[in-house]
Amino acid sequence: MSDERLLVPVAASPTVRQAVEYAVGEALAGAAGGHVRFVYVHPPEMSRADLDAASTDVADQSVEDAQTLLKRVSVWANEDAGSRADELTVETAHVGTDTYLFSPDDLAGLLIEEAADHEIERIVLDPEYDPGLGSPFLRPLEHELTRFGTVTVEEASVKKRTRRSPLVIRSTPVQVGSLFLVSFLFYQLLAGQLYWFDLVTGVISATVVAVGLSRVTFHSDPSGATLGSIARLVIYVPYLLVEIIRSNVQIAAVILHPRLPIEPRLTRMRTAVWGGVPVMTLANSITLTPGTLAVRVDGRTLTVHTLVPTAREGLFDGGLERAVRFVFYGREGMELSSPRERGDTELLQQPVDARPEGDAEAAGDEVGGGDER
Repeated sequence: MSDERLLVPVAASPTVRQAVEYAVGEALAGAAGGHVRFVYVHPPEMSRADLDAASTDVADQSVEDAQTLLKRVSVWANEDAGSRADELTVETAHVGTDTYLFSPDDLAGLLIEEAADHEIERIVLDPEYDPGLGSPFLRPLEHELTRFGTVTVEEASVKKRTRRSPLVIRSTPVQVGSLFLVSFLFYQLLAGQLYWFDLVTGVISATVVAVGLSRVTFHSDPSGATLGSIARLVIYVPYLLVEIIRSNVQIAAVILHPRLPIEPRLTRMRTAVWGGVPVMTLANSITLTPGTLAVRVDGRTLTVHTLVPTAREGLFDGGLERAVRFVFYGREGMELSSPRERGDTELLQQPVDARPEGDAEAAGDEVGGGDER
């Protein structure tokens, strides 16, 4: 095997073009030419083993995106090779279509297996590579790949785009004052007593929070509607605590059951909440509730991993979504139908017992481990 044989995972990142150029240059650094294998890892929302349970249009689009990018990468590589194109062997592959991927460790194992199958000992990573398992991603992936000790891992040397923003963003006195008041009262609530030390440190802490986060917290000046949302949030917190306790009991029963009847499934749900803060509140509430984990947020669409059927049914029934709508939109928001009734839910993984008999055991191995509590 030779150092000129490279494995390069690619995705539609801002620096993928530069990563391809770097890999080609490294492969042709030796006098004998080189070999680069570019691989596109299938996104976790849609594995090939689960296509029967998913939307055909979505699946076809995902495969088409992979083929388009790989064709583009192949053209780039030959272009970068220039007069030495005949000395460069370029291979492309769409991998992970039959594998359940949930973490950097899963992806690292897949890439290590791919490298071993093609006698490659060197992996080059795009600095902004993200196959869709979450962010931040590159550093954990580098760590997991290095842990195997069978390949050399390096980051492609690229010129990253510089994101410039104002050093100071203006906030109105109302925004700063409102956040100061809320932060100060919360600090005193945690302190549990009105002592001069707590009052002084509370003022200092609230000032830092108000100056630093007022513009991030508020998109406009707080109004009567904001006070109404805060009041409804006070009602929502006990409801969320009850849901957390109830889910804890259900998950504890499953864990203590002799047969451990878990059914990990990846699901997609298009929510009926709008705006960054409402969507964030719903996603965090789902994650805080044992048995469900929001793994991806794309606009109003959430990709959620569910551990047991009861958690999945509760998610589709829309209890948490309805409660979050109550917080931000009032009683009228609760009148909307549930995600199940709207047809805004999708099971991205087919139940094991519904798959062909020969695939059931392999599918069980793929989805057997869940990280939810």
